[in-house]
Amino acid sequence: MIQLIGEFECKLDAKGRLVVPAALKRQLPDVEQEGLIVNRGFDKNLVIYTREEWDKQAAKISKLNTFNAKNREFVRQFMRGATILSLDSAGRVLLPKVLLDYANIEGEVVLACQFDKVEVWPKAVYDEKMDLGDGEDFSALAEEVMGSLDFGGLDG
Repeated sequence: MIQLIGEFECKLDAKGRLVVPAALKRQLPDVEQEGLIVNRGFDKNLVIYTREEWDKQAAKISKLNTFNAKNREFVRQFMRGATILSLDSAGRVLLPKVLLDYANIEGEVVLACQFDKVEVWPKAVYDEKMDLGDGEDFSALAEEVMGSLDFGGLDG
């Protein structure tokens, strides 16, 4: 499983192209051969997957029972706008306009690595979302989400 790390501030050019930062590109050794996949995120953002990770997600989703109406709707929404990205000779990817519009992305963006994927956010929205205040809010969130888990005697 890939473990992407980092947070990168970037700018889109007028055509919607994004230069993949060198530090991120080094973590994606097969990106030039296999490309990347971008689609809608759950929080009005975009999500970029490696081809390998996309294939894992698609395999899980393809097992849903499509006789169930909610499953069909989820598949449609998840797949809606999914696009293969290829790096050009300058190391850029062209983000589809329909997806940029969905996430209200233009100008400055943040690429936020989330283990096996990269979230793409408008910088202002990301900054606002991540501004949890004085750290106690993050501490409370950590306790709520992780506090009841047993890590076998290991502390975080």
